[in-house]
Amino acid sequence: MSDQTDSVVDTASPVAPAPTAETTPPRAKGTGFWAWFRRLPIDVWLEPLVIVIVGAGFITWHALTDFTANESAQLDTSVLVDTTIAHVKLTVVAAVVVLAIAIPLGILLTRPSMTKLTPIAIGLGNIGQSAPAVGLLVLLTFWLGTGFRTAALGLIVYAVLPILQNTIAGLRQVDRRVIEASRGIGYSAARTLVQVELPLAVPVILNGVRTALVILVGTATLSTFIGATSLGTLITTGITVFLPRVLIAGAILVALLALTVDWIGRLVEYVATPKGMR
Repeated sequence: MSDQTDSVVDTASPVAPAPTAETTPPRAKGTGFWAWFRRLPIDVWLEPLVIVIVGAGFITWHALTDFTANESAQLDTSVLVDTTIAHVKLTVVAAVVVLAIAIPLGILLTRPSMTKLTPIAIGLGNIGQSAPAVGLLVLLTFWLGTGFRTAALGLIVYAVLPILQNTIAGLRQVDRRVIEASRGIGYSAARTLVQVELPLAVPVILNGVRTALVILVGTATLSTFIGATSLGTLITTGITVFLPRVLIAGAILVALLALTVDWIGRLVEYVATPKGMR
């Protein structure tokens, strides 16, 4: 009897499997910056490559070209730096104000008690977007005069609509069942908005932000017509005085700035989007 019992115990005892290549733990993926960078979509890391190539080409052309006296006055390095900084400053100020207005307003208009006001807000945004940028800036000049403040206000009015529309669209596309489930487990309306609705709406909202920022960079060139310094000064000077090199330099710098802003926005959009939605 004892022999049978021992044999049963021996048979039931676990036997450690022999080590094989299949049981070897997989090699851990890289966690450094370059490993993360290589996992980015091709459109995220290809755009900075284009920016670097075009920027290096412009710097080489600027360093090796013999400019005339009139061209040198406009294309001196210090002048280009100051003009670019002024352009960036104008764009950043307008962008900050637009974000502070459009995103909270879009959130407010998606609340059940405020949905009736959505057509009015979109209609007002369409008025600002449909008006020609130069005409809008000129009209604002009669009210506020020329200068930086008028240019910034014109850019704000012109760029509100894309962010407002995308904020509303992004929040409306969130599945109502997900919202009801979050409320059912005890989340307040504010917590549901912050932890459920906004993360799911981030890709659409940030897409609108990218569009608005590129619009701001391009439209800011028109501020030169109302006395605000920007890269548009180089473009208008090149046209009016017939200095093609100055015109080309201004156009290239605006294009580089727009590409850089678009890439930064795309990178932020990728990082802020939940992993399951990328």
